[in-house]
Amino acid sequence: MEVGMTVKIARDDATASDLRRQSGRVKDGRISRRLLAIALVLEGASRKAAAESCGMDRQTLRDWVHRYNAEGIEGLCNRGGGGVKPLLSEDQMAHLSRWVETGPDPARDGVVRWRRVDLARRLEAEFNVKVHERTVGTYLAKLGFRRLSVRPEHPNADASAQVAFKKNFASIVADILPERARGKPLEVWFQDEARVGQQGTLTRIWARRGTRPRAPRDTRYKWSYIFGAACPARGTAVGLILPYVNAEAMGLHLDEIAKAVAPRAQALLIVDGAGWHGAKALAVPDNITLLKLPPYAPELNPMENVWAYLRSNKLAISVFDSYEDILDKCQDAWNFFAHDPNRISSITHRDWITVS
Repeated sequence: MEVGMTVKIARDDATASDLRRQSGRVKDGRISRRLLAIALVLEGASRKAAAESCGMDRQTLRDWVHRYNAEGIEGLCNRGGGGVKPLLSEDQMAHLSRWVETGPDPARDGVVRWRRVDLARRLEAEFNVKVHERTVGTYLAKLGFRRLSVRPEHPNADASAQVAFKKNFASIVADILPERARGKPLEVWFQDEARVGQQGTLTRIWARRGTRPRAPRDTRYKWSYIFGAACPARGTAVGLILPYVNAEAMGLHLDEIAKAVAPRAQALLIVDGAGWHGAKALAVPDNITLLKLPPYAPELNPMENVWAYLRSNKLAISVFDSYEDILDKCQDAWNFFAHDPNRISSITHRDWITVS
């Protein structure tokens, strides 16, 4: 059947009724209108009438008839345009990612941290590609990067020791487990302490660009300590709030953890190298085995993430009026964490703690 004088529908594999039924099934209104326009033409409507009924001009309908003749109903689907060709190739994007991962060389790049403008300059120097700094930001977001606060790293930290600890975790555990613990179900726990007090912390907040918002921060010197431990697999946590950190306080926390270990199970409690974690006076319950992390490796202890989470959401930007106020706020913060098994597992789970 002719469409005007120049285009005709050459396919006969679908009737006008078939096209109308299909138009009722699709969720995209644009595709539905194209199907209806072709159906109208098959039913004898003029090209002008069919186009106007379906919200398009005659030339557009002519183009869709060509697509329909060539590909059938599939030819009426939406297709993304080619878009603007990216300024950076995949190889150049990979280079950009590596630059950000490794950080700048102060001697070569003249900066100690990357800014978008610095990366734009290096892209131009390396590849002769001019990229606006805002576009660099878009590329960084596409690569999964975002601006984050750094954490301090001790100069003596040994990255290879941390990698070896994670890689050989199962064998390390097998070597240190006492004979009485062998054959028992094994629970992996993490333990740490956090000081909370009037010398408080600040955190990020939403504010208008270009401003530097103010927040209260106390300057007095009363504080207490949260002793915290968590078992990712069971989604359970045990905490104590104590006025000091020493072997005696650690012993009190170990006693509470021992009570929370499942019956007939053995807890592998991973701790850092603080002196009170290995003091001779420390009495370790029979159902707990201590495992120390490599030196200067706090990032291997997910309790560090717990403290960061609690400070950001419960303990930062606070002025504590008294020691009792510190205790109350610490209790509220810990219970907020410890009463949510999903949150415990989400924050403290690590893939490398497999022991089987």
